[in-house]
This record gives sequence, C-alpha cells and structure tokens, in this order.
Amino acid sequence: MTRYIIKRLMYAIPVALAVSLICFSLIQIAPGDPLAVVLPADASQEIIDQTKARYGLDKPLVTQYFLWLGKAVQGDFGISIATGRSVSVEILTAIQYSLVLALFATLMALIVGLTCGLVAGYNVGTAMDKVASAVAISGVSVPSYWLGVVLVVVFSVNLDWLPAMGAGINDEAGILEKMSFMILPSIALAAMPAGIVTRSVRALVADVLTREFVTALRAKGLSEVQIFFHVTRNAAPTALTVIGVQLGYLMAGSILVETVFSWPGTGLLLNNAILTRDIPVLQGTTLVLALVFVLLNLLVDITQPLLDPRIKRT
Repeated sequence: MTRYIIKRLMYAIPVALAVSLICFSLIQIAPGDPLAVVLPADASQEIIDQTKARYGLDKPLVTQYFLWLGKAVQGDFGISIATGRSVSVEILTAIQYSLVLALFATLMALIVGLTCGLVAGYNVGTAMDKVASAVAISGVSVPSYWLGVVLVVVFSVNLDWLPAMGAGINDEAGILEKMSFMILPSIALAAMPAGIVTRSVRALVADVLTREFVTALRAKGLSEVQIFFHVTRNAAPTALTVIGVQLGYLMAGSILVETVFSWPGTGLLLNNAILTRDIPVLQGTTLVLALVFVLLNLLVDITQPLLDPRIKRT
C-alpha cells in the first residue's frame, strides 16, 4: 500500500506543475492591463516603469513564471494589485469560507443523492424510480446561479425565512444564526451534485442487484438488510469517486453562487479579481483551487483500494 501511495504522489507532482503553468499562462494572455487599477490615466512613463518593477511585471514571462512558482511553493503569492494586501492572506481567509460551504453542500448532496439513488436502484421501473430520476434530472439541468436567485426571491424576499446574502461573520451571532446563512447557497450548490450522485448510485445499485452473488446471498437466507450492506459496499468505490470529483467542483466552481449570495469565499474573490484584472489574486486563487482538485482526486485514488480490495494497487 505504501508503494501505491508513493506512486500516486509521484503522478500528482507533474500534474501540479502542469496546472501551475496553465494557470500562469492563461491569465497572462488574457486581455486588459492590470496596472490600470492602481495607476491614473495620466501617469508618467517613469511611474509606470516603477510600478511594473514593484510587481515584477517588467521581467520576461519565463522569468516571471519561475519567480512566481518559487514563491508559490513557499506559500507566497505576492501582493494584490487592487487592495495592496497579501494574496496568501486573502486566499486563506476566503478558502475557509468556501471549504465550509462546499462541505455543507457536499453533505447535503450526499444525503439526498444516496437516498434517491438507493430508492431508485431498488425500484427500477416503478413510480418511485421515475420520481427520483426526475428530481435528479432537474438538479443537473437547473443552473445553480438561477436556482440561487429563485431561492433568494422565495425564502428571503417573499417569506423572509432566511438571510439573502453574507456569511454571518458577526462575532455576536450564534451558531444557528451563522448556519442560516449557509442554507440557501448550499442548496443552490448541492442541486447539481445531488442529481449526479443520484443517477450514478441508481445505475450502480441496479447493476449490483442483477449480479449472481446477490442471488447466492438470498439463497443462503440472508436478510434484505444484510444484502443491502453488501450492495452498498460494492457500489461505494465508484460512488466515492463521483462524490470526490463533485467536492472539487464545488470548491472551484462556486463563483456565480458565491457572487449571488455575496459569500466571502474563493468564488467571490475570483470574481472581484477578474473585474479588477488583479493578476496576483487570479493566479494564486486559481492555482490553489486547481491543487485542491488534484489533492481530492489523489485522496480518492488512495481511498478506493481500501474500500474495494479488488482494485489493483499498482
């Protein structure tokens, strides 16, 4: 197992380097001048050159990349052009909010997805299967940002049950009050992964129930509860892969939802950085989110053989 883990780690290193190169290159070739945010329109050439030197923009792109990568490895992503604050501090603060929201949404998607998927898989072709499948298709089809707007209109504006935006960062707010800020954005984020998990689990369970070992277990006199645990164990590795990938998407793909709800996570940070052409924040945040995605996939690769010994550890 140790050799398997080391091998997977070795695979992750070149992937991480490639991700860093792509993040740096794509942002550099994007249109717009980042210095326009901090410099007046009538700035002299001397001031422009000094500002470029301050942010390292006067060097060749290859040199900029290696300097940026060397600092990034040490956790230093530079200084924000728009705010003048440390990018690392801004990312660290934002990623905590995104992680909490992503975990809450993943838990919600996991509960709904597994429940609907198991019900549909055990009742293929019935009305329950059709209802669960309809819910899953609706979750996958509805854009998360549109769903977020609808949730705000219904539950915040019309019913006044839940807050429409923010994160309840006031220290005087209680735990329940702070959690109330997460409900609507979590629902908006969880809709799509819940639908994907439902469809995946349904297909897995329906396939496992047709296998010969299930018939053999019933012939031995095992109860349906015992058979259920065997079925879920066989479906768990693939379901884990789906859930792990979806968690990565929730961490990296929540820009629009966090913007709709003004949630102070990496999505809102990225959105503001795009609008202000803040290259250090764009590069740092994109790299961190991409590495989180790589790390989640690595954890899934390592965890799968523990759940299913049939997966070859090579």
